[in-house]
Amino acid sequence: MKKTLSRRARLATGGAVLAAVAAGTFGTVAANASAPEAAQDSPVAAAPAAAAGKRDTTTSTHLTIDAATEAAQAALKAAEKEGQRVTVAVVDRNGNTILTMRGDGAGPQSYESAEKKAYTAVSWNAPTSELEGRLENAPNLKDIPGTLFLGGGVPVTAGKAPIAGIGVAGAPSGTLDEKFARAGAAALN
Repeated sequence: MKKTLSRRARLATGGAVLAAVAAGTFGTVAANASAPEAAQDSPVAAAPAAAAGKRDTTTSTHLTIDAATEAAQAALKAAEKEGQRVTVAVVDRNGNTILTMRGDGAGPQSYESAEKKAYTAVSWNAPTSELEGRLENAPNLKDIPGTLFLGGGVPVTAGKAPIAGIGVAGAPSGTLDEKFARAGAAALN
């Protein structure tokens, strides 16, 4: 007669098996990672870390999360004063998103648009409304991944070098979006 295990028993047994397999794998990895004497006996020696000289490196300035939050909140407040529902994005010098704040009632498309406007502004160190005009002479610019050449993005600079971008999307025009992005940037001064 074949005995059938209850569902609870099957789950407990399966969990015990998984735990045993995981423990065995972890033990193997841990044993390999903590065997320095075996590495010394190896004919292949580890390469020493390379030290970069001062002339081989640069230092960059980044916007803090507190500053990015302050800028985004200022942009949202400026939009709210005019009854606009927008999303604000702040990106760092490399175009990585620091934060995005979607205002109450902002459309779903505004999230990605705000990030792209911020990325575009910091990439070219220029307001996106200004960059729109460049499309007439170079229409392929719009094909660069992650960019959006519509008004609403402004760069943030330190010593004339771009360190961040603020993008706003969701208002009925790029002019309004950019007005709110500029209010966010002005909060940083």
